[in-house]
Amino acid sequence: MTHALNTGGDRGYLRIATEEAFATREQVDVFLRMIRDGTADKGMVSLWGFYATSPSPRATQIMERLLDLGERRIADMDATGIDVAILALTSPGVQPMLDVEEAKAIARSANEQLAAACAAYPTRFVGMTAVAPQDPQWSADEIRRGAREWGFKGVQINSHTQGHYLDEPQFDPIFQALVEVDQPLYIHPATLPDSMIGPLVEAGLDGAVFGFGVETGMHLLRLITTGIFDRYPTLQIMVGHMGEALPYWLYRLDYMHQAGVRSQRYERLKPLQKTIADYMRSNVVITNSGMAWEPAIKFAQSVLGEDRVMYAMDYPYQYEAQEVRDMDNLDVSAQVKRKFFEGNARRWFKI
Repeated sequence: MTHALNTGGDRGYLRIATEEAFATREQVDVFLRMIRDGTADKGMVSLWGFYATSPSPRATQIMERLLDLGERRIADMDATGIDVAILALTSPGVQPMLDVEEAKAIARSANEQLAAACAAYPTRFVGMTAVAPQDPQWSADEIRRGAREWGFKGVQINSHTQGHYLDEPQFDPIFQALVEVDQPLYIHPATLPDSMIGPLVEAGLDGAVFGFGVETGMHLLRLITTGIFDRYPTLQIMVGHMGEALPYWLYRLDYMHQAGVRSQRYERLKPLQKTIADYMRSNVVITNSGMAWEPAIKFAQSVLGEDRVMYAMDYPYQYEAQEVRDMDNLDVSAQVKRKFFEGNARRWFKI
């Protein structure tokens, strides 16, 4: 079924896209330098060695769109009926950068550029703060600044930071700041660490096709099973790509997690106040970025609740007008569709 993709709510809702990426020239230049001087990990070589250097139409179009925070991006939104884009610095952010001061400077510059774009297009752009988890206290301060000075509505961290995960104690200042400003954390996939990428990159499965979801889903599970929501019960964590497959696995995750706790096989597995499924229903919000697939969306709504599934396009990596039409045609009630496209984003990002 074909219909016009207009902005302005002619179908009874605005379309708020909640996982939309931008890049800065400084960020990409550091990636290229790291690839040239041999300090990049295998994931960066695989991902950014393609997007930042390939002459293929996919790579060049994505790079052009990533670097634009102005009229080109607005025109693309208009062409596909996207009213509002929630923007974050593209993966892997500054997290692979070995020079921590350089990483912080590039994250700060990206936040300033995003703030300027949001000010220029206040009805079209909403920002998420970029941080450098290599310095957790600096990142906590940047989260506060993003919320209080720039008006950003969330924080994005691109999964692991040089093989380190957010359940490690040194990252706790980040969670303290998130709770203080009452903003969600969006955990976006990153290139896989060298410790797990080998068999996946050999098969061409390390990126968005499969590897990203495996690694990011594991990251969220590490946080849940080490008690992040018992320590911070108001914290909300977002993940994309239909929850990185976790909704589909909830029954087995709960069963085997509880068996592991009872067995005392693993030092880190301690009793929790709730089940994994319960935390997913009270503290996790998912988006359908890159997954314009009705069966998966309806399944997630059925197991997590209609208030915890939001629309995202995954621009510019997956920019497909037909996918927007397919989502407009979801076989759900008008109320649920409004929540999916607009209401849930307004609720969780407070916009």
